[in-house]
Amino acid sequence: MAEVFVTIEEAAELEGVSYKGLTSRISRNPDAYKTKLEARPDGGKPRVLVSLSSLSKKARRAYKQSQSIEGEDVVIEERASSEEIPWYIDIDLDGYIKKFGKRYYEAVELAKSIQEFLNYADRDRTGFAEEFAATLGISQRTLYRHSQAYLEASAWALKLGKQDGKNYDYLKILSLCRKPKETYTFPSMSAEVKAFIENLWFDKRFAKNKGTIDMVYTKLRQMASANGWDYPSYQTVARYVSYLMEVKRYKNAHYLAENGDRAYRNKKMRKASQDLQSVPVMGLVQGDVHTMDIWVQYTYPNGKVTAIKPNLVAWIDTRSRCIVGDVICLTPSSQTIKKSILNMVYNEIGGVPEWIKIDNGKEFTAETLTGRKRTERISLDSETTGFYRSIGIQDDFRSLPYQPWGKAIIERFFLTLINRFEKWLMSYTGTLTGSRTAGKVKKDIPGMLERGELITMEELYTLWKQFREEYHTRPHSGLKAQGERWHTPLEVFQNAERYFKAVPPRSFAATMLMHAEENVRVYQVGIKRFGYEYRATELDSYIDDYVNIKWDENDVTRLYVYDRITGDKICEAESQELLKIAPRVPQKALEEHKQAQNRQLKADRERLKELTTPLEQRIDQHANAEDNIAGLFIQGQPVKGKMSKVVALPNDRQYKEDTRSKKARPAVIENDYYQKRAEQALEKLKELG
Repeated sequence: MAEVFVTIEEAAELEGVSYKGLTSRISRNPDAYKTKLEARPDGGKPRVLVSLSSLSKKARRAYKQSQSIEGEDVVIEERASSEEIPWYIDIDLDGYIKKFGKRYYEAVELAKSIQEFLNYADRDRTGFAEEFAATLGISQRTLYRHSQAYLEASAWALKLGKQDGKNYDYLKILSLCRKPKETYTFPSMSAEVKAFIENLWFDKRFAKNKGTIDMVYTKLRQMASANGWDYPSYQTVARYVSYLMEVKRYKNAHYLAENGDRAYRNKKMRKASQDLQSVPVMGLVQGDVHTMDIWVQYTYPNGKVTAIKPNLVAWIDTRSRCIVGDVICLTPSSQTIKKSILNMVYNEIGGVPEWIKIDNGKEFTAETLTGRKRTERISLDSETTGFYRSIGIQDDFRSLPYQPWGKAIIERFFLTLINRFEKWLMSYTGTLTGSRTAGKVKKDIPGMLERGELITMEELYTLWKQFREEYHTRPHSGLKAQGERWHTPLEVFQNAERYFKAVPPRSFAATMLMHAEENVRVYQVGIKRFGYEYRATELDSYIDDYVNIKWDENDVTRLYVYDRITGDKICEAESQELLKIAPRVPQKALEEHKQAQNRQLKADRERLKELTTPLEQRIDQHANAEDNIAGLFIQGQPVKGKMSKVVALPNDRQYKEDTRSKKARPAVIENDYYQKRAEQALEKLKELG
């Protein structure tokens, strides 16, 4: 092997010493270093070279490594310098193995054979290649092609490894694999055709009308004929639509166009989980109204019995999931919400909450409850008062309209109520809201009411209380997922960290339940309400001015009057007419009494009008009435081929009983006075004629 010589500068660098230090070593021990002189190409003093064998082992290893690096650079320069990057450079290895595992592991075995072929150094390479290819079961040309691909991949592995220091030997195996076929290219579709399909498929009007692929293809053919486009087959259009929806993942965009923003926010928009353990018991209470999917028997104050769907006003504690307040009613109102709040405040499982999250309905957001108008969602005034704050609640905030996930706790409870309570009642008829329209259950509710098969409101409330007690003591899956130490709502309510605030006196609560009205005018006769006049000496100084009033619906004999500026109580104005009737008159009874008075007055006015009608007008009216009655009857026989008009008699039991009573009623004997007057009038008419 030829001796290798390097310059003193290179030798000093390999040894890791300075140029002067190496020359000093050579001068002190000239026999240990083998040197020679080399003439310079440009003339001048000859250059001194040092034999590599004279240097230390460390220097020889460094020289070998430098020569290896230079060899790698040569390989990279020769095989990995092309501008076209092979397909396997940017591919995901794990994804390729999962999709084409068989191909990859066959290439692993082939790579071992190709490496063996490339290591063969004999001059008679052609014969060996022929035998080796026959052994692998491939042609000699294919063997050479695999070898070239393997060497190219080796060069790319070296190049990438020099850049980041990682191992890219797997590229050698991928180079022997078949390149994945490019899919979803749609070469038969022009850019204009693709754009037309996308524009039509994602059009809001087309999506809302549940447009189909067949409709898209029909319209595409028309547009292509008009514009001279080459249009693809129906199957290609279907595959392109499927590609947009499934591969490009444009399903959510199509859902938005088809169903609108509200449904998109409900079904497709991302949501975040809440850390409910950070909220203490009674720290946040959610309230909402649920119209039950059952029918019950309801008796109105006037005695009328009918079937209704009751409404449940419920308040649920966010942390423990306990029902801390509830009211079952016919129609929820702000007064009902007040009663449910007081039910929560003075309930054993309840108290005064710190915050409440309410529904956006008008019964929850009335100005008497929040202290602000419904258009003002948030109170920025610290002096704003309302029933919520007056009872001790720090503040309220609303769930956004049509976004039930903002109060998901109580919405999930209502679903539990349907599945575990309402569906066990025979009057359950399903729901017509949301996506559960198909769940409507047909029931003969009028027949069940007539047969007495519907439960009453009182019986419903009894069953509801039993369900509520069982719900509080049953393990709750949401509490387990929440990571609570206790798994029933009642245990969490009793043992977890709790927010506490003293409840107001019951007398104050009774005052808060009164109906209120602002800016009521004071007349010279007092305050006019319910058709009566309420007077008090203290009102004299407020004549022609305005005050605020409150009244108890169970006693409308008196009004509680307050100054509208300072809010101070002025007096209790009483109605002397109502006090003569009874010391306590409920508002409902008073309203019914006034309605009865109005009906009586209307009947007497009609009777008075009838009695004061002159005889001539009565005769004319009687003749016209006979003509009108005669016109109601059909003359002759109906024409064949045509349906005769028939009036169906009411199939009502009360109507039939009234008819029978009228038939059994004796005929009224006419008064002789009117008969004589009629005869006299006829004689005068004859004389005039």
